[in-house]
Amino acid sequence: MKIRPNSIAAVGYDRNLPADDPRSLIDIEIPRPDVRPHDLLVEIHAVSVNPVDVKQRSGSDPHGTMRILGFDAAGIVREVGEAVTLFVPGDEVYYAGAIDRPGTNAALHAVDERVVGHKPQTISFAEAAALPLTTITAWEALFDKLQLHAESTGVLLVMGASGGVGSMVVQLARALARQVRVVGSVTGAEAEQWVRHLGAHDVIDYHGDIRRQVADLAPQGVHSIFTVSSRDELGLYASLLRPFGQIVGIGDPQTLDLPVLKNKSLSWHWEFMFARSLYPDDDLVTQHQLLDRAADLVDSGQIRSTLVEALSPINAARLRRAHQRVEAGGMLGKIVVSDEPFSPRVEGIHGDPAMKLVPSR
Repeated sequence: MKIRPNSIAAVGYDRNLPADDPRSLIDIEIPRPDVRPHDLLVEIHAVSVNPVDVKQRSGSDPHGTMRILGFDAAGIVREVGEAVTLFVPGDEVYYAGAIDRPGTNAALHAVDERVVGHKPQTISFAEAAALPLTTITAWEALFDKLQLHAESTGVLLVMGASGGVGSMVVQLARALARQVRVVGSVTGAEAEQWVRHLGAHDVIDYHGDIRRQVADLAPQGVHSIFTVSSRDELGLYASLLRPFGQIVGIGDPQTLDLPVLKNKSLSWHWEFMFARSLYPDDDLVTQHQLLDRAADLVDSGQIRSTLVEALSPINAARLRRAHQRVEAGGMLGKIVVSDEPFSPRVEGIHGDPAMKLVPSR
């Protein structure tokens, strides 16, 4: 597609359709983004697809108005707004953007510098694009909500440990709350291998007897639970927790049976990483700071990218395929769409062999 002056290539949607429908995501041309005072204009080199992308495409009807999706991205700063102080043109960056602005599925993207981090130096754009949204979610859940820190102890149960967010919860807990025992809930041998590779001390089978498995590992109960899904699960979680334990959730249940938490004086927390950008305050820059610290953890080998599959190049066909993979469920880690073929690297953390990463075309 030939792009006119002052326009850029993008991928958008204007109706709710299944991901396998060729019209569900289409290649389009849009005006070059305007840059606000605190904005960076980023040349996009890689994006990843999250469940929030799928939910928006399939459930948020744009009523015929073309909308650009995409949150996670990695790229190079090409322009900066007049109030920018954290970056200069040429900087390599990664970020998860904001839910109330046009998305990253475009050649150029405008984003507030305060939610952007410097890209880890030791990994590719594709590997970096897998990280921001899940890293911010996991970080805020562990350290803002559960208040874990370097001296914390106890047992953390991670429900859905092999997915995008769960994979980061496991890694960040191991890296920054090293005395906490991390138990991951998984389905299948491949997921168990993945979660152990990322550092989980123990793994339980989600389709097995969860109460018995947890009782064998923590007879007095676990201290905290992170969960990606909480529908009809609070009774189970209450039975697994010690008195005064805590749960942090990111799912979208229609109802929650909160009274079942009362007898043990248990606490429930919501985590939604877009809350800071939706309601900006002086702490908006916190997301920039945590992404920079996460980049340091990557570069020092304490955590790694959760990319497991990469598609190339960035266009509607590849993004539709990525949406189909996420919609199908059961993915390990993250899927990324990049502007160049991904070359998997062989690496491991915590003394475990590396999982095989899958480049795709």
